[in-house]
Amino acid sequence: MIQTEYIELSTRGHTDIHDITPEVTRLLRESDITDGIVTLFVPGSTGGLTTIEYEPGLIKDIPEALEKIAPASAPYHHHDTWHDDNGSSHVRAALVGPSLTIPFTQKTPCLGTWQQLVFIDFDTRPRTRRLVVQIMGEEIV
Repeated sequence: MIQTEYIELSTRGHTDIHDITPEVTRLLRESDITDGIVTLFVPGSTGGLTTIEYEPGLIKDIPEALEKIAPASAPYHHHDTWHDDNGSSHVRAALVGPSLTIPFTQKTPCLGTWQQLVFIDFDTRPRTRRLVVQIMGEEIV
C-alpha cells in the first residue's frame, strides 16, 4: 500500500533548517501502514533533505560549512544565465540532495537517538515549501 501526504513549511531561505521529524512521525502514526519505508522529497532545486542532530551548535555549523563549500558571494554561471542571485542555493541543494528514505516499524521511524529529519531551504528569499511524503508498506489488518 502507498499513501501520499504533504508537509507545508514557511521558510526564511539562506540555509534555514527545519526539524520535520515530529510532522513525519505524526503522518506515520495517522497512516494505515504499520511497517515499511517513508520517502520524503522536496520539489524544487534550492532545497534539501538530510538527517542531523538538531541542536543549536549544528544549526550554526551547517550554514557556516556550506558557506565555505559554496559561498553565496562567489560568481556563479547560473547568475549569468538567469540574472538572479541564487547560484549557491542550487549548488548547496545538489550537494545535500532532494530526498530521503527512512524505514519505519510499528509506525515509528527507525532513527538513531540523536538523529532528526531536516529540510534545509537554501534559496535567497523566504519561501513556502510543500514536501512530498510517500508512506509505503504493510497495511494495518
